[in-house]
Amino acid sequence: MKFPFGFPRSHTRLRTRLAAALGALCLAMMAPAHAERVIHIVVPYGPGATQDAVARTFGNELGQALNASVVVDNRAGAGGTLGTALVARSAPDGNTLVLAAASHYLAGHLYGKLPYDPAGDFIGVSYLGRTGYVVGVSAPSGIDSLKTLIARAKAEPGKLNYASAGNGSASHLATALLAAQAGVTLQHIPTKSTGDAVTELLSGRVEVVTGATVGMLAYRNDARVKLLAYSGEKRSQFLPELPTVAEAGLPGYVFDSWFGLLAPKGTPPAEVERLNAAVEKVLNDPVVQKRLASLGVEAGTLPVAKFQALLDDDNRKAGEVVKAAGARIE
Repeated sequence: MKFPFGFPRSHTRLRTRLAAALGALCLAMMAPAHAERVIHIVVPYGPGATQDAVARTFGNELGQALNASVVVDNRAGAGGTLGTALVARSAPDGNTLVLAAASHYLAGHLYGKLPYDPAGDFIGVSYLGRTGYVVGVSAPSGIDSLKTLIARAKAEPGKLNYASAGNGSASHLATALLAAQAGVTLQHIPTKSTGDAVTELLSGRVEVVTGATVGMLAYRNDARVKLLAYSGEKRSQFLPELPTVAEAGLPGYVFDSWFGLLAPKGTPPAEVERLNAAVEKVLNDPVVQKRLASLGVEAGTLPVAKFQALLDDDNRKAGEVVKAAGARIE
């Protein structure tokens, strides 16, 4: 007997198996050939921080270059060490990176104990650019140059105050290093952020703040603030009229910060090279360069080996800075 519209009851099991097989085949045909890759760029600070802003300037373009989704993942806490520790523990497959800055190595010398080794647990993937800091003073202080600031501090030890974004922050260490190299004593007033530190300056409660270029640019023509000098080795392209600290009266002083992507140790060299090439392609885009410039970042790229050499040198310098500044966080 023929069964043109189905199987006899005795063949129910066979019918079920065939239906399942056909269903699986349909699902396979509808699914993409490869699941989309997701790359997490961990920013160890909250939204709005400089590193967060830098990560968001190129995330979409990097995803397009890698045919992947790039997610900026804010993991703030403990001065940036919580998010960094998360990346150190991640699989070394190139899918989890940290947007790091010079503070990455400073932390290794500042903190008595960290849940990771800033140098040993990471490898450099791609350099992104560099930014510096600007020494500013309150107009009511009457200080009109770096030489005047140093002379006043020598004449009145400990009477001049400077605010920072907190103990161990770049704004703290930049000013502490300046004071140490100038041989003067300045009173440190830590706050919760660079914005709070600048508020202290504007109110006249402190005389000095050393802040990141992007934040201090807003006060270029503000009568309440006098910008004295730039912390980098050479003048900033964003404030070319401002002398470097070395030019302004303190030879040998340099304090600036790189930005870059780091991966967990053990990430395959071929994957590191692939990521580096993709970032280089993205940073050559004038649109991305303009975005970074708006943050006071001088964009640039380096081959993997040269970036790693920069990191090794920066780790050494970070130890010297922390020692000179006399800073320590237990």
